[in-house]
Amino acid sequence: MSKATTAQELATATQSDPRWHSVVAREGAADGKFFYSVKTTGVYCRPSCGVRLARPENVQFYSTPEEAEKAGFRPCKRCKPKQPGSATENAAKIAKACRLIERSEKTLPLKNLADSVEMSVFHFHRTFKSITGLTPSAYGKAYRNQRMRDSLERSNNVTEAIYDAGFNSSGRFYESSNQVLGMTPSRFREGGSNTDIHFAVGQSSLGSILVAQSDKGVCSILMGDDPDALVRDLQDQFPKANLIGDEAGYQESIAKVVGLIEKPATGTDLPLDIRGTAFQQRVWKALQQIPPGSTATYTEIAEKIGMPKAVRAVAQACGANWLAVAIPCHRVIRNDGSLSGYRWGVDRKRALLEREVHA
Repeated sequence: MSKATTAQELATATQSDPRWHSVVAREGAADGKFFYSVKTTGVYCRPSCGVRLARPENVQFYSTPEEAEKAGFRPCKRCKPKQPGSATENAAKIAKACRLIERSEKTLPLKNLADSVEMSVFHFHRTFKSITGLTPSAYGKAYRNQRMRDSLERSNNVTEAIYDAGFNSSGRFYESSNQVLGMTPSRFREGGSNTDIHFAVGQSSLGSILVAQSDKGVCSILMGDDPDALVRDLQDQFPKANLIGDEAGYQESIAKVVGLIEKPATGTDLPLDIRGTAFQQRVWKALQQIPPGSTATYTEIAEKIGMPKAVRAVAQACGANWLAVAIPCHRVIRNDGSLSGYRWGVDRKRALLEREVHA
């Protein structure tokens, strides 16, 4: 066997290994999962190393730095493969910043946060958003809002809960309480009691449909086979609200939603009362930007909101959507193009997509 033939075989074997593609792409997510050595330089590197790409016939892969060193290779001075990777190091720094934000009773200046993790303000702000999907100030607000919900549920005193959640004055919280809770703090503590939710039930070609509306807009659109089951679902969603059914004027909302089901591409001008976590609302906003007749994968939505690793969380946010058709989670499909689970049934999802395509 000639040396040329041997080199070609080695190159082919390396290029057919999935780890080689991570090296070519300098994939930071692969750091720590494996290491590679270069015969001509005598060093071993992490996959994301920025050195000039080696010839594949000179590359070998190892699971640990110890394996590479046992084979006679020394660590690269550029990527320092025995030290934590930049992605791991950045994640640890951002996690530290998140804990500082969570423990603080007031909004911390951006420079103070950046200094605490030894990063420049610009690099810290960009890295924080790329990892968490939120700016530091938005993260702090979302954390306080969630803590406010938790505090109100367990506290005997609304004012005590407000300060416990990190709002330095009740005035600051009450200014935004409707956006945070969808109702006043006292009503939230009571499970939405004395909050009026009007609803009506109608029929469409895809079965029964329920539309519920608060004073802010449509807060629930449900589909199913059993009208009574839809009403029970609404009661579960708003256990202590005043549910007012079949009042004059609310049939118009039903008609608009039925029209949206029959002709999804037409869109709707109904005001929406969208209630969810900060993450869920980001996902739902991305869904609303998918044009009728088009689809997107869960992976594409995760990338669109700047959180490419949150694919499973995106799927969970789609499943938590209470506003069928208005927030078009039926336009989200699996990576292989198949239809995944749909809260109101895969057959309805398929029918909605077909109607949009042939509109």
